[in-house]
Amino acid sequence: MNLRIFACAAALATAPVAVHAAPQVFRASSGDITVETVASGLVHPWSLAFLPDSRMLVTERPGRMRVATRDGKLSPPVAGVPAVFAAGQGGLLDVVLDRGFPRNRTIYFCFAEPVSGGGRTALARAKFVDGAQPRLDEVKTIFHQEGPLSSGNHFGCRIVQTPDDNLFLAMGEHFTPRDQAQNLGNHLGKIVRIKPDGSVPSDNPFAGKPGAKPEIWSYGHRNPQGLAINPASGKVWEHEHGPRGGDEINIPQAGRNYGWPVIGYGIDYSGAKIHASTHKDGMEQPITQWTPVIAPSGMAFYNGDLFPGWKGNLFIGGLATRILVRLELDGEKVTKEERLLRDLGERIRDVRAGPDGALWLLTDNSAGRILRVTPAK
Repeated sequence: MNLRIFACAAALATAPVAVHAAPQVFRASSGDITVETVASGLVHPWSLAFLPDSRMLVTERPGRMRVATRDGKLSPPVAGVPAVFAAGQGGLLDVVLDRGFPRNRTIYFCFAEPVSGGGRTALARAKFVDGAQPRLDEVKTIFHQEGPLSSGNHFGCRIVQTPDDNLFLAMGEHFTPRDQAQNLGNHLGKIVRIKPDGSVPSDNPFAGKPGAKPEIWSYGHRNPQGLAINPASGKVWEHEHGPRGGDEINIPQAGRNYGWPVIGYGIDYSGAKIHASTHKDGMEQPITQWTPVIAPSGMAFYNGDLFPGWKGNLFIGGLATRILVRLELDGEKVTKEERLLRDLGERIRDVRAGPDGALWLLTDNSAGRILRVTPAK
């Protein structure tokens, strides 16, 4: 099926019916936790953003965005979402609210953009118009990834906005052309930093340097699917998938090289060697890595009151491992890891710390759910 037709058909899909399953209780080192299904029937939900009234924007990878309420109601698909490259790992991916929301009604969303011959990561800005039939107005794509196209793999596509209003966007290296992560002449395997209108901040590390894309903040990344600001330091943290081994957490700094594929801790899926070594001068080490992998996706720092013992902890979803990872930190060092929700049995795509103090999760499948995690009573 033509991808543009597929995206249009997806946008016309009817709202799924919410199914209210009984809450489940799971063990944790700090005491039992309850997992409540808030909404279900979403097709590969990818990202969650909280509106000021406790409702949520949620994206579905085939190309839909919906509004979800706390009692499980799901709106019709938000109108005005552009066509997406809904192939493999591609589609409609991350969504975040502008720091000026709701005053300016601005949101940003990241998607795999259809281009002749494949897809590429793109970042768009729009005005969110609420109502019985929500829609996006003034949609404008403010960034297009440049470089070899993807056939369906490694789009990355996580967004954060920093207090200076600049946007960070993490992008994968499209899997096959992995050496391009070291090429400053394109955006593959890079984290970029742009202004809300898509222009380049003058203090970007490669701004004005010949042969380098001025949007680049850091490079040598594989497939970043987690991006979050640490409230304790104000720094952006990132995690990315390794191949067979070598999932990483990094704190990307301006102009630094994070090594992929020259250094790393994994091997190829065939068992072949990829990296020259694990270390090299001029290339950064992760603050932690997982071998075997956890297949990370989604990431949130917790600073709420429902789990006082977890304040300052970092939470990461696991896809292949079907877990929620809790990390205790001492500054920029990981001191302890706990693997939660092992018996849930679902791929966890996104993790958010909600304004209510709960942890909120998305499960990644064709009948995906929005989950709310609280202490058990």
